Amino acid sequence: MADPTTRTLKLLALLQAHRLWGAAELADRLSTTERTVRRDVDRLRELGYPVQAIRGNGGGYQLAAGASMPPLVVDEEEAVAIVAALRGAASGSAAGLAEASVRALAKVTQVLPPKLRRRADALAAMSVAESGYAAPQLEAEWLTTVALACRDTVELTFDYEPRAGRAAGGRRVEPLRLVPVARRWYLLAYDLDRGDWRTFRVDRLSNPKPGRRVFRPRAVPGGDPAAYVRESLRAAHESHEVRVLVHAPPERVRESIGRWAQVEPTPDGALVTMRVEDVRWVALAVGGLDADYEFVAIPPDLLRSIRGRNAREARALYLAE
Repeated sequence: MADPTTRTLKLLALLQAHRLWGAAELADRLSTTERTVRRDVDRLRELGYPVQAIRGNGGGYQLAAGASMPPLVVDEEEAVAIVAALRGAASGSAAGLAEASVRALAKVTQVLPPKLRRRADALAAMSVAESGYAAPQLEAEWLTTVALACRDTVELTFDYEPRAGRAAGGRRVEPLRLVPVARRWYLLAYDLDRGDWRTFRVDRLSNPKPGRRVFRPRAVPGGDPAAYVRESLRAAHESHEVRVLVHAPPERVRESIGRWAQVEPTPDGALVTMRVEDVRWVALAVGGLDADYEFVAIPPDLLRSIRGRNAREARALYLAE
């Protein structure tokens, strides 16, 4: 049996999943007795954590949402600042930081009192992103609900609106991981109704609701959830391969567009290979490098489209004079 401090902290981590835990289930998770669980719950209450006890069949213990802040060494202004900063980082381009921010945001928002949550929402609503390429707007509460369902391995249902041409509807899944790709969040989950793995854009789902059924996570093909999501996105959305020789240091090219393209060093600079569906991405990616480049391989339709765009831009520049 673990020492009381370690056991109490583990109990708190379980309760932060914000689901109803039976006393016997907690005792099994903590390798202790139900009587000891009751003592540990009392210890958490003495520390200021609002643990509710539900009596009767199907009862148990649950951490109350918004009843009070836990004894953190922050004031109200600092709590609002923490939530605002975590939301910004969660939608940022730094994948490692974004993933950690969602986990932290899930924990903080569960115990944030309603008054402070409204202030954080107002701050987010009145903030303006500096970049012109802002990430899609996400409902913070929905994002954290999905993150918690992944962490706690509980069944998840939600409404989903896929891309044009596909039918919207409800989904029932076993969520595995949240994966950030190119300023968007994707949920990798096993679709129970379709009997296969699916990748969902989080900004297109709504009303996520965790169920009570706990599942044993399935093994994702290939063993790497992030790689599986990237490959599924390539298979679903990208159809043309373009290779461009950029006359610039490979390190600078990789730093700028390495997340969306393969960059290989060459004696003349960097060979960039990308698979795209929209010609605008080619112009944005290589045009933003501020370096000379030449196409090594490009489908004729894409080349004609780029030539047409360049001709219109050149005509507009001369007319401006």
